[in-house]
Amino acid sequence: MNRPFRTLAAPALAAVLVSAAGSVTVADEPELLRLSAYSVDLNNRVRTNTIDIVIERWTTPEEVANLRAVLVEKGPDKLLSTLQKIKPRCGYARTSTSLGWDIYFARETQLASGGRKIVLASDRPISMWEARNSTRSSEYEFSLAEIHIGPDGKGEGKAIPAAKVTYNKETKTLEIEDYRREPIRLNEVKVVPPKDK
Repeated sequence: MNRPFRTLAAPALAAVLVSAAGSVTVADEPELLRLSAYSVDLNNRVRTNTIDIVIERWTTPEEVANLRAVLVEKGPDKLLSTLQKIKPRCGYARTSTSLGWDIYFARETQLASGGRKIVLASDRPISMWEARNSTRSSEYEFSLAEIHIGPDGKGEGKAIPAAKVTYNKETKTLEIEDYRREPIRLNEVKVVPPKDK
């Protein structure tokens, strides 16, 4: 059953895209943040995996403003192609059983609790089978995640591997629809300290 995903990533991504306020710094270092997490997918059958997320840079305010304008004025199809053209990428993610995929949007917000909230977005690889058969799942072209990390470097999050993103001009809100019943849980999220060089 399809339903809009409103529990975690939708408000955060909406806040990021709809209001392009906030300061973000771009670091000179190739790796700003490395996270490891244990993913739990409760759709159909329980599947677990480990996932590594590496942030190489944060999305700039100019990029946020451009993405917002494209979504509001031109719609989600143009948003996808605009997102895919962002260079350099913001980082990558990979599981223990897959090759890595690029992250094109990475935004960090400091929380009053001393922790931080990280919102990530990427395109979703569409399989040849999906493309050839024009399945309904091929309309869900985005992958989104939101992670909360405490001051101790530990946290949790949720990920939507197949999402549809639209902008409601009447209510001026971002609407995110998850293709699956519920998002993937990201448990035991940890900040991985940098390796000594």
